[in-house]
Amino acid sequence: MIELMPLWMFLAVCLVILLGYPVAFSLAGTALAFAAIGLATGTFDAAFLHALPNRLYGTMVNQTLVAVPLFVFMGVMLEKSRLAEDLLDNMAKAFGGLRGGLGISVVLVGMLLAASTGIVGATVVTMGLMSLPTLLQRGYSPALASGTICATGTLGQIIPPSIALVLLGDTLSSAYAQAQLSQGIFTPKTVSVGDLFVGALIPGLLLVAFYCLYMGWRARDSISDFAPALSTPGKDVSAFELARSLLPPLLLIVAVLGSILSGIATPTEAAGVGAFGALLLALVRGQLKIAVLRNVMDSTTQTTAMVFMILIGATVFSLVFRGFGGDDLVASLFEALPGGLIGATLTVMLLIFVLGFILDFIEITFVVVPIVGPVLLTMGLDPIWLGVMIAVNLQTSFLTPPFGFALFYLRGVAPKEVLTSDIYRGVAPFVLIQICLLLLLSLWPSLVTWLPEQLY
Repeated sequence: MIELMPLWMFLAVCLVILLGYPVAFSLAGTALAFAAIGLATGTFDAAFLHALPNRLYGTMVNQTLVAVPLFVFMGVMLEKSRLAEDLLDNMAKAFGGLRGGLGISVVLVGMLLAASTGIVGATVVTMGLMSLPTLLQRGYSPALASGTICATGTLGQIIPPSIALVLLGDTLSSAYAQAQLSQGIFTPKTVSVGDLFVGALIPGLLLVAFYCLYMGWRARDSISDFAPALSTPGKDVSAFELARSLLPPLLLIVAVLGSILSGIATPTEAAGVGAFGALLLALVRGQLKIAVLRNVMDSTTQTTAMVFMILIGATVFSLVFRGFGGDDLVASLFEALPGGLIGATLTVMLLIFVLGFILDFIEITFVVVPIVGPVLLTMGLDPIWLGVMIAVNLQTSFLTPPFGFALFYLRGVAPKEVLTSDIYRGVAPFVLIQICLLLLLSLWPSLVTWLPEQLY
């Protein structure tokens, strides 16, 4: 029973979260309860809890995590500047001659919003309000229309700059250093958020291409002409109108990603550039008002506080987990699995996929990755490849019921004629597409590792 205490801890925290308690307090409360049991029975060393203040201080002064509130600010500010409306209208006109053109334009606009904002909720709500009624009017089935919007909104998880990649990069950096130290490497190599950004570019673009191909395939047998919704029917979009709506987000993307890829700025510094660029765009569009700025600051503070509270709870959980010998237990379990490294990797990916049904990507990143990451990296996995695989896998957590947040976001703004069952059926093919991408990246890891090798 004592040897399996780490597993009981993990099961207990999942149960507490399912009961509806806040994640951050569930993690910390469960861990402290098990620590008290361990202290009472003499099976837990209190020295692990003595390390907690230093761990929390290290979290608060972590330069990488400064990028989180900056990227959140950038995303919320761009949402308030109503950039997506012009983009969707003009892209729909530009793709008007294609079957499934409106659906493809939704995917492409979602890609640009993902690279500009990286906030799933903002993208899903914005696209749901603007494009879902139009998709339904143009003959798209409720399932296809809602599935397209939900899946497109999750592109912000894999296309950089992504908050998920920032959090994963910081967690994997610690896990990689720990794995190398356990192997006796006292001058360890590092993996950064920028490395994950570069590694995620090709998989992110592949996912966009797969979504577009799926839209074209679904459109081929439709009796509808799939004409996009034109604000002025019969009028094509001019090159000037298209450039005016495309250039602002493209310039922002180039400023943020270009500064990272060229080595001019760190991801944290680039996040500052992005936040300032979002302010300028809002100013140019006449949306930079006191009320808007206050709303943006409130949203940024709430989101950032949630992330850091979960991180603090996960830190407490991780310390107690290690105090009960959880690292050794996980390592022994992985070594006993058939298939060696392949079996261990497949097990972790299946575990993350299943946990995505009940946990958010932040909880999985802060709780599961620090536990399994060092073991997998010690066994020889490339940290960039592992990070991108986890990011794509975590993307499915937004689309899988019962707690898929993209489903909740769209349900809140969808018309009454769109049933919840339509939304669930609509996202199923896109989840399969994401799983196919995982298989593709497993067979050809160079899709992830090639670009970082060329740049660095």
